[in-house]
Amino acid sequence: MGGFSSFLGKLFGRGRRENVYMNLRDQVFSTVPRAVGIVPDGVWGVVVETGYAEGSATLIALADGTTSMYFSTGGGVIGAGQHERPNAAAKELIRRAAEFVDECQPAKTFPLPQLGETRFYLFLPAGKLTASAPEIELGEDHHRLSPLFFAAHDLITEIRLIQEAKTGSGK
Repeated sequence: MGGFSSFLGKLFGRGRRENVYMNLRDQVFSTVPRAVGIVPDGVWGVVVETGYAEGSATLIALADGTTSMYFSTGGGVIGAGQHERPNAAAKELIRRAAEFVDECQPAKTFPLPQLGETRFYLFLPAGKLTASAPEIELGEDHHRLSPLFFAAHDLITEIRLIQEAKTGSGK
């Protein structure tokens, strides 16, 4: 992910990256579904965040097609859901998230993940839920949330492919 995050760091610049990141993150957590044209009847959004030594990475998928990924160190991709494959992967992530509602707890606050932790936030009509696990357990398929983690990584792959196609860096 090093080269990719270096590329993304150039997108937003380095000056106000922390404020930009936190503002984008706050926007998604304060989104009112009907205000953006979403009529929720189940899970209508998913945020997946992982803590790294350098900072945090945030992946967003909303039922209206909003699909974004950004980093606390700067950079990101906003609007990937305009493309067919990331849009489909985001919808699949939301569909899969519905299978894990019972694994989650209500969330009133939205802390950033700790180093090595992946935190999931599920947005439902009645509020937000959360669950977390060590990234290594999820990635090695040793946790009950691993399928949700893999669905998130399928979306990340589609976002990366779009970015690589735009920049020609995937060749």
